[in-house]
Amino acid sequence: MSLARVHNFSISLDGFGAGEGQSHDAHFGHAGDRLHEWLFATRWWQPGGSGGVDHVFAQEHRPGIGAEIMGAGKFGHPGWHEDPEWKGAWGPNPPFHTPVFVLTHHPRPPIEMEGGTTFHFIDASPAEALETARKAADGQDVRIGGGPTTIRDFLAAGLVDYLHIAVVPILLGRGMRLWNGLEGLEKDYAVEATSSPSGVTHVTFTRAGI
Repeated sequence: MSLARVHNFSISLDGFGAGEGQSHDAHFGHAGDRLHEWLFATRWWQPGGSGGVDHVFAQEHRPGIGAEIMGAGKFGHPGWHEDPEWKGAWGPNPPFHTPVFVLTHHPRPPIEMEGGTTFHFIDASPAEALETARKAADGQDVRIGGGPTTIRDFLAAGLVDYLHIAVVPILLGRGMRLWNGLEGLEKDYAVEATSSPSGVTHVTFTRAGI
């Protein structure tokens, strides 16, 4: 069976994966780009970028992925479902290049984008969504893309096989936390931490036996 994987998910030192006040013009709220500056600086993201530890982890985002699942908040700003023409916060050629299943209480017809991304809008439990995405992935793995609530729900349901968290050396103070309610999660995984000169600590959780 294909694996469910999380890659390059950034949180602050105090555990926030998105800031407060998300809007059309502030996809990550008051956090802005601060959670992802490490990623933008890598060679994987831009020619001429860094090729160190951060790049090594960043480039694992895409290989072997056949579908993605994301929450409504990652797809767009609060209230996007009220605009039938809204096609997401990721531009005309989103960086996913696979079928993407958006978890929402407001399903709508699929949207086909450039580069192989098609957004499908489903109202489903984590287990149901993962089953649907695995069928679309055609034997490849499924990426659980975020945001924090979506990843937390999949972790709580015991559905994540591999988790890569980038702990960024900033304090946000408010926003959406990742770890709430997940006490003892580490008992089900082999946990490793790798420090980068950028100040980011890459923490991976790998389920035993995979």
